Amino acid sequence: MVIIPKLRSITEADHIVVKEVYEDAIESQAGSFYTKEQIEAWASLAYLPGILDQTLQDGIGWLVIDKDEIEAFAVRYPLNRLALLYCRGRSARRGFATALLKKIEEQALDEDQSSLITEASLLSYPLLLRHSWNHILTERIEIAGISFKRYKMEKYLTKGL
Repeated sequence: MVIIPKLRSITEADHIVVKEVYEDAIESQAGSFYTKEQIEAWASLAYLPGILDQTLQDGIGWLVIDKDEIEAFAVRYPLNRLALLYCRGRSARRGFATALLKKIEEQALDEDQSSLITEASLLSYPLLLRHSWNHILTERIEIAGISFKRYKMEKYLTKGL
């Protein structure tokens, strides 16, 4: 039986819990892909002033609620960019990220966006490929002086995703 997750839009009151989900997603799932130093640097972005704040404040985002808890979220910011897509480790592989991705894509299409772009981590890259996102280029970035590889990706949106 397929369970359809409960989705709702992100409000300002959710921002603290969303940052907790961000941190949990990285700390609980990145160990197979990233070093301890990379995980610490990446997760620390959750609480640095200004790093996620503008995206959460000005973006359009959705949450997955399961058993009255926020388990996953996604945010578009600006309108043509998937800026954030994170899921708690305890809720991974339950279809929550897929449901959020579908919602983000459908909403963007309804708002006349013809495509979406993103910068994917090693965690989200396989998911995005499975959902017809295209790899544009691989790049290196630094977070707190630590090097990371990420993937610029794009998806052209059409009716009937």
